[in-house]
Amino acid sequence: MNVHNNARLTPIGRERIVMQLASGLTPQAAARAAGVCPRTIRKWAARYAAEGVAGLWDRSSRPKRLYRPTPQAVIARIGELRRQRLTGKAIAQKTGVSPATVSRVLKRLGLNRLSALDPPAPVRRYEREHPGELIHIDIKKLGRFKRLGHRITGDRTGQSNHRGAGWEFVHVCIDDASRLAFAEIMPNEKKESAIAFLQAALAYYAKLGIEVERVMTDNGSCYRSKAFRQTCNASGLRQIFTRPYTPKTNGKAERFIQTSLREWAYAQAYPNSQHRAAELPIWLHRYNWHRPHGSLKSNPPISRLGLSEDNLLRLHS
Repeated sequence: MNVHNNARLTPIGRERIVMQLASGLTPQAAARAAGVCPRTIRKWAARYAAEGVAGLWDRSSRPKRLYRPTPQAVIARIGELRRQRLTGKAIAQKTGVSPATVSRVLKRLGLNRLSALDPPAPVRRYEREHPGELIHIDIKKLGRFKRLGHRITGDRTGQSNHRGAGWEFVHVCIDDASRLAFAEIMPNEKKESAIAFLQAALAYYAKLGIEVERVMTDNGSCYRSKAFRQTCNASGLRQIFTRPYTPKTNGKAERFIQTSLREWAYAQAYPNSQHRAAELPIWLHRYNWHRPHGSLKSNPPISRLGLSEDNLLRLHS
């Protein structure tokens, strides 16, 4: 309902007053009760008689016809001068109109800020040349549940009785060049779980013939731990950290998490979190081997490995 901030009554209240007038209440009495003047009451009554309920809505205060509208030639000249990066006052001097008029015209043209004249910054994308040069690792926290949740059913009745189910942590990994992904559900986000996931991810990529060289993580305590760093060194990995408070640095992992939530975690009504966990490997296989990927020209990530037909049949399971 687009009612201005100082409105005394909404259209529903105005309709109620009109009904009171029809039952015999005088405009003066209705005005005193509503806190407005009798002239306003009579105006609403007249509009209701002419247009019905639609006549009780607020109307624009803009005049139907401008007394002296700015000529189109002047408007075009203002836009032309603005594209030469002149200020509003300089444009007003050259066109002979007031700075206030120039300001209104520039706002209408979408040129009230000089930044509007700058070309949009090109999207900066980076991608490693070969699979295994860099993998991105991240963690997503998901709540466990014992029955269908309110996200699916919309019913929060008895929700408090199912609290205490705890949390589970989805550790995800995605290869920068091929977009091949790997994920596992771990009990926590501590260094022991992070190390176990890293080792499982390296084994998964090794099975596909990918030798990982670098790993990028955020600045979480599990990744900053000495044990995780030692594991990276023992595996011949160079560890890279994202810039603090800049999630786009690890954008491929962040994007994969969004996709997994949409297509796996929240894609269907799981009866409990155990069923959801069982579906993860199935969805992950579909993501890597069959799902078209937008950044890969609608090819699945496995296509980036250049495997022969024999290897595809051997590894496809």
